[in-house]
Amino acid sequence: MSLKIKQLTKTYSNGVKALDNLDLEIGVGMFGLLGPNGAGKSSLMRTIATLQTPDSGSIFFDEINVLEDQMSLRKVLGYLPQEFGVYPNLTAEELLHYFAQLKGIPNRIDRKKIVDEVLHITNLYEVRRKNVSSYSGGMKQRFGIAQLLLNNPKLIIVDEPTAGLDPAERHRFLNVLREIGTNHTVIFSTHIVDDVRELCHELAIINGGKVLYRGSKQDGEASLEGKIWTCTIQRDEFDEINSNHNVIFTNYNQDNTLNVRVYSDILPGDNFVSTKPLLEDVYFVTLKSDQSNV
Repeated sequence: MSLKIKQLTKTYSNGVKALDNLDLEIGVGMFGLLGPNGAGKSSLMRTIATLQTPDSGSIFFDEINVLEDQMSLRKVLGYLPQEFGVYPNLTAEELLHYFAQLKGIPNRIDRKKIVDEVLHITNLYEVRRKNVSSYSGGMKQRFGIAQLLLNNPKLIIVDEPTAGLDPAERHRFLNVLREIGTNHTVIFSTHIVDDVRELCHELAIINGGKVLYRGSKQDGEASLEGKIWTCTIQRDEFDEINSNHNVIFTNYNQDNTLNVRVYSDILPGDNFVSTKPLLEDVYFVTLKSDQSNV
């Protein structure tokens, strides 16, 4: 299974160019689509999911011409948007039976089998008779995964699924995605680097509707080997460091000092030490390089 996107372009009526001649190819497994808010991730997800039409370009999923045969794609698609509504005062079990009927599973025995299966996969079986409206945020997201699995989709799209979840709920949700990601093409769109590092072997970094990096996290980190440096400074030293060096990001220590990470081909200064690159470095170096080229 392969999703192939070529020269995809989309400009909204307000003049915002959400997708800018974008090319991308995605195979089976968990694929991370990483970028800041407003980078074009949701526009790309909605276009792949046939919820909006691009100005130009093409999308193929295996033999399906997505832009010309939307119904064929929808039959094999599972989509979890950033926000989705659920009916109040209905249990997860009742809602899933209802959605299964909508997805063309009329036989109750067949429906029960698939509903029980997706409830087990998403760890919701024990709370299947509780109203979905009473679920926590993480449980609602897992319910969203359960409903999209009802038609055994070949292509799954999840858009910013962990935003607003507490650490425990996020961990449970990522475990569910990890389980289903081995047999499906799953596109995981997020601005949270930790989520991609934990789940995805392949990723793309996009901004301004363009793909800035496409590859594995290992290759991205290897490309920065020997170019990431750290030092600890006082807070009042930051402005000088920032003006003289390419600062990638900083974090505070308990004593109010700052750990500073700098991108440089050579040793930036006597107080700096070389450090192992992280996926965060790949992300921020890629975005900063793109901004400097604007």
